[in-house]
Amino acid sequence: MNEKTVLLFFEDHVTDRWVSGDRHLKRLARRVYHAFTRGQKVSGFQVWYHLLVRALRGQGYDVRTNDYRLARQHPEHPVGVTGYPHIMDGWSLPNPAVLGPGLFDHPRVAPGLMEDPRFRSYIVTCDWMKRMFEPYYGDRCVSWHAGIDLAEWPDTRPLEKPVDVLIYDKIRWNRDRYEPGLLEPVRRHLESRGLRVEYVRYRFYDHAAYRDLLRRSRSMLFLCEHETQGMAYQEALASNVPVLAWDNGFWLDPERHRFEPEPVPATSVPYFSDECGERFRDAGEFEEVFERFWSRLDGYEPRAYVARELSFAGSAEQYMKYYAQAAR
Repeated sequence: MNEKTVLLFFEDHVTDRWVSGDRHLKRLARRVYHAFTRGQKVSGFQVWYHLLVRALRGQGYDVRTNDYRLARQHPEHPVGVTGYPHIMDGWSLPNPAVLGPGLFDHPRVAPGLMEDPRFRSYIVTCDWMKRMFEPYYGDRCVSWHAGIDLAEWPDTRPLEKPVDVLIYDKIRWNRDRYEPGLLEPVRRHLESRGLRVEYVRYRFYDHAAYRDLLRRSRSMLFLCEHETQGMAYQEALASNVPVLAWDNGFWLDPERHRFEPEPVPATSVPYFSDECGERFRDAGEFEEVFERFWSRLDGYEPRAYVARELSFAGSAEQYMKYYAQAAR
């Protein structure tokens, strides 16, 4: 088989419920529903998968999706397995495999996974996840990032900016705590400063509306417990919109107690530097950090960071290093 051929296998979160194969009908129904409604239309795992395919094809690779027949005809050729964990149920292909991105939220879901000699690498998308998986998967746990398309997210800095701060609300859990204890205090402070504020909430917008908000916004306030990559804030960075991020410092998923008795260090902005903006831990720290952020606003260069650290070419190169190693 041509060395430029990449065999990828992907399953999203829609599974059969009533009869075998009804997941395909559910996918069709979901596409029809989203055609008439606003809101986020794909899962994070789907975003990763599609960006991986785009990165690879952009570098000249021939990507085949879910071609089980071709993989069985060439059992020596590597495969990549991505998406939701049910794709691993009864996995029978003999090919050497690169697992991820996606699959498991914690290594204790499948602690013996990498003992299978077929599985050569397990991809995670940020350093804090790598620290969590390494005790179980060792040096087979490797890092990868999805690429950000700078053409799709152009530089908005030269445009007229009627919005001072775009609040991006991705608070997923304990909203009864964080709405009054975080969201409302920071919102009140911004409005007391006389700043022009817009608000968007995760899953309640479409990409066209978000892109328009970035075109009109001087900065973004990103409120999220933690991220494993964080495409939305990185799209803001690519648009040259500096970001002020709530970064509490820990993994706050309610499911964490199933796996970890102690707090797990994490971050909401796993790809970030002083070029991109600032971070604050809680509402008590917000006002001081915001003043620093606002005074330096025109000096940040977030788009340069994305071009250097999150390119499509770099994403494809990273993935293909692991893919080539799997064949050895």
